Amino acid sequence: MFNKYKDFIKQHISFNLIEWKILESKLVIKKFKKSETILFQGDICNQIYFINSGLVRAYVIDENGKDFTWSVFYNDENAGVTNLFVIDYDSFLHQKAATINIEALEDTEVVAINYTDVQFLYNNFKKWERFGRLMTEAAYSYLHNQTIQRQTKSANERFELFMQETPHLLNKVPQYHIATFLGITPQHLSRLKKEYKN
Repeated sequence: MFNKYKDFIKQHISFNLIEWKILESKLVIKKFKKSETILFQGDICNQIYFINSGLVRAYVIDENGKDFTWSVFYNDENAGVTNLFVIDYDSFLHQKAATINIEALEDTEVVAINYTDVQFLYNNFKKWERFGRLMTEAAYSYLHNQTIQRQTKSANERFELFMQETPHLLNKVPQYHIATFLGITPQHLSRLKKEYKN
């Protein structure tokens, strides 16, 4: 049930059986159906979700009602990189209204832990506080690189990076969502796909 999460943690820190049992007592499994909303903009993000299986999208909606994909979350062993934790970090850290919406793009299973339990673990166990710091640093680094890429790389370069790191998403995520994630039109994405294959 929690094996994937346990194995993931082992890649970053070591822990003993008692430490694991304390963390495990705070974890629950949640399942979301395809198209189900996990977090609504304006609600407070009270939980962190680690993806066991499935695919999730975070998006924002502009004043004209158009949505833009902010991030895609997945846990795929075939991917060059992984984006495992489903969360609006700003909302979670400060317990304020979320600025993004989060939805399941396919049936998804996650390991969940709530804000109160995370704070308990941080305040009482240096080991879990360190793990939380490492995950926050990784999240910042991911978002930092995504922002820099969107501002400095051409559409072609962004698409090539996408294909190098996450080619499996091309056939799993609707094309419109990929286009808004890359900051291009669906038509431009279609042209880039054709050029990439040739």
